[in-house]
Amino acid sequence: MAKILVFSESHGDSAKSVTLEILGKLSGHSTEVAFIGHLPANAAADTAKYGAQKVHVLKGNNLDKYCPEAFSNALKSLIEKGSYDYIFSGATSMTKDFFPRLAGQFNAGMASEVVNFAFEGDKWSGTRPLFAGKCLAKVELNGPKPHFVTVRPNALGLTDSPQAQAGTVEENNVDAGTIRALVKEIIKGASEKLDLTEANIIVSGGRAMGNPENFKILNELADVIGATVGASRAAVDSGFAPHAMQVGQTGKTVSPSLYIACGISGAIQHLAGMRTSKVIVAINTDKDAPIFTKADYGIVGDLFKIVPLMTQEFKALLGK
Repeated sequence: MAKILVFSESHGDSAKSVTLEILGKLSGHSTEVAFIGHLPANAAADTAKYGAQKVHVLKGNNLDKYCPEAFSNALKSLIEKGSYDYIFSGATSMTKDFFPRLAGQFNAGMASEVVNFAFEGDKWSGTRPLFAGKCLAKVELNGPKPHFVTVRPNALGLTDSPQAQAGTVEENNVDAGTIRALVKEIIKGASEKLDLTEANIIVSGGRAMGNPENFKILNELADVIGATVGASRAAVDSGFAPHAMQVGQTGKTVSPSLYIACGISGAIQHLAGMRTSKVIVAINTDKDAPIFTKADYGIVGDLFKIVPLMTQEFKALLGK
């Protein structure tokens, strides 16, 4: 049985859902969770429900806001103290930034953005998409421990029968060391919706949206079904949406349960970022659009007529 630490970010008063996905998959191992700066109100109970035996809260100077040097130094001290075999986290913007630094501090191996994994005893192996998702590679980690793994959000899914543990909370005062660059301020985006990489439902618009104002109909649908709105590269290049909304090889890679593509032709660049979606619905006037070859459900028609109808139907079904 491996000893494992899962680094978690917070979303509101809870741990990010990818943390719970990872914990559910690690059932049977000695698993602990680490938060940096503060512990969200519901995080201890949530992570304990999915198998966390202990929850560490790392506090100290320069840990109130994200800083790659401070976060990696703080986790390094906890990892050395705990003698963990594996360090897991979701593959988020934050961990993509500082986890390679942390692995380098231990001269250890790292597997990034895996979509599945398994243990045979203490031996770990994972599945990682390559070449924009065109093939899957089985990866293993060798060399000195601890090994580092980041998991793509929504890839594992939440287990239906989590095995609850104690989830006792332990506060740790740690020294973040010498910091050469400090983050003075983090300005949040205007939207309160989930980031695209973590969203369970995504509604995306392509060049056919015509202008930024037309994204209003996608936002209305998204509000009804609890989705996040994305965009294709063509829509972003045309100035219809900011780059933060871009799904694709040069944007964000997503794995939602439901992906609704509105007016998106389905270029390879876009498919690379959403092909692992569980269910894909495509709306396009061109019946020969490549997106239909990947879609589970397709509607040939004008999105400006179809999307408002879908919004009305969802409102009726959901009682909104």
